[in-house]
Amino acid sequence: MTVQHSLVAVAVLLCASSAQGQQRPVDPLQLVLDDAVARALAASPRLAEAAARHDAAEAVTNQRRAALTPQIVAQAGYARTNHVEEFGIPLPNNQLRVIYPDVPDNYRTRLDATWPLYTGGRLQAFERAAERESQATTADLEALRSDVRLEVERAYWTLVGADESLRIVTLSERQIAAHAANVRNALAVGLVPPSDVLTAEAQVSRQRMLTIQARSAREVAEAELARLIGLGAGTPLVVAAPVEAEAVDSAPEALVARAVAQRKERQALLDRRLSVGERVNAAMAARRPSVFVGGGLDYANPNPRIFPRSATWRSSWDASLNLSWSLFDGGRAKAESAEAIANRRVLDARVAEFETMVSLDIHQRLSEIEAGTAAHEAAVDAQRAATEALRVVKDRYAAGVAISSDVIDAETLVMQVSLDGTRAVVLREIAKARLRRALGP
Repeated sequence: MTVQHSLVAVAVLLCASSAQGQQRPVDPLQLVLDDAVARALAASPRLAEAAARHDAAEAVTNQRRAALTPQIVAQAGYARTNHVEEFGIPLPNNQLRVIYPDVPDNYRTRLDATWPLYTGGRLQAFERAAERESQATTADLEALRSDVRLEVERAYWTLVGADESLRIVTLSERQIAAHAANVRNALAVGLVPPSDVLTAEAQVSRQRMLTIQARSAREVAEAELARLIGLGAGTPLVVAAPVEAEAVDSAPEALVARAVAQRKERQALLDRRLSVGERVNAAMAARRPSVFVGGGLDYANPNPRIFPRSATWRSSWDASLNLSWSLFDGGRAKAESAEAIANRRVLDARVAEFETMVSLDIHQRLSEIEAGTAAHEAAVDAQRAATEALRVVKDRYAAGVAISSDVIDAETLVMQVSLDGTRAVVLREIAKARLRRALGP
């Protein structure tokens, strides 16, 4: 029995090993920036929510518009009543003419129609308010598309920077590890003191720590971009630095005017302000009279409109013109109008604040772009100088004039200025993406 169990265990292990051997690693997804943006726009739950809100606003508009059209309602009913004593009049021929028969089963059908002829403009104002709100939700949807696009561009450039940072620190780790091996060989032949080996090994450990941090930062950036484009965490991505966009106009006044004219958030605020204005008109229209025309067709058994009653199906019709005028509502219309006016003032303040925030946003983005460009140029110059300094230090070390710590310091400086240049490029491109977002479509 023990031998059989052992054979079964060995078979299970072999099957598991075979299954693991058959598992193929997931191929990384090649992404360019435009593809990432398109995927994010198609997969964003927030865009789906905004689209649903727009559909709801469109439905409300249709409801308000339908209130202006004739309404036709079909009704049917049945009622059972108690038995009553029939009432009639005797005729000269000794027969009884029944005036009020005993009819316990009552059936009724009616086709009813109403049409608002005049409501003081109240229903029309509600319709226009709903249309403006629908237009505002359209602007909200476009603004959210721009937000998603900015998030993807920021995550994309963050991953590009993380890739480059990981490449730089990995290469630096290999170089410093090779230098540490050379130092240990020099110690073996008595050319350097033991302290140089310890310094080199400490630098190798530090560089390994930087590599681990860079790899972790890349995994975080990769997971964030995968989430935005609708992929699961852990999906490997390969991105490349996109072609640098054309230079933007650096005149702040022109950019601010362009942003104020194009930003969808401002357009949504203006549409909602107009919507609130229509609600003010609707509240004031409640003080005016309303005229409705109505009519209906009854087909009932018995028909209560026909006398004398009889247990037969009979038809009848009616038409009416009704006027309704609220002479006193306890201040309700006035309060509704005051509420709408206050909400309109709120939106006026939001528009004013938005315009000031747009101006501040554009000035900040231009400053970030200018600083990022200058920092990148400085980093390029620093990298050129640090690379030449490293070459000189290595030559001096080979000639026995410099010590190992000088080489390590020079290699660390090359890595640092390379990382600084990468960070400057990423920050500059993210600032450009934010400026495009601030300008609107």
